[in-house]
Amino acid sequence: MLDTDLAAVYGTPTKVLVQSVQRNIERFPGDFAFRLTRQEFTDLRSQSVTSSLERNWGGRRHLPYAFTEQGVAMLSSVLRTPRAIQANIAIMRAFVQMRGLHVSHEDLERKVQSLEKKYDTKFKIVFDAIRELMAPQGEPPPARRAIGFRSPQDTVPASSRASRTRRRPRGVSKIGH
Repeated sequence: MLDTDLAAVYGTPTKVLVQSVQRNIERFPGDFAFRLTRQEFTDLRSQSVTSSLERNWGGRRHLPYAFTEQGVAMLSSVLRTPRAIQANIAIMRAFVQMRGLHVSHEDLERKVQSLEKKYDTKFKIVFDAIRELMAPQGEPPPARRAIGFRSPQDTVPASSRASRTRRRPRGVSKIGH
């Protein structure tokens, strides 16, 4: 965000905002705030054809500052307006809430890990039992009678198929032959 926009948000003149930044410049490293170059400023003005920008920026003698998210937060701690103070308090409360979420997340993670350890041993017993059941026991289990439909060709040896005839019930024709 530009310094003029933030001055409006925090309820202070742009000149006061810029002076506060310059007096506390060590709090605003390059990834928090920076000044636009003359070319960036010219490009920005030429892209914005509204006259309000010209009125707001018409009397500027210095290039504007641009602030990142961290710079906006830092600016709230540097300015002394009631709105900046309220913004700073809100930011601090948000950090406290985030820390609380982090702590509760760590507690949840510890509980999950303890459950994993507890149930890993129980599931190991189950998996060992399954492996034991899967291992060959020496003698194969007795052959069981097959379940399902079988045609006469499946159950009768090929040598006796030709000699055996099967009677079909009335009204059933030979399909596909």
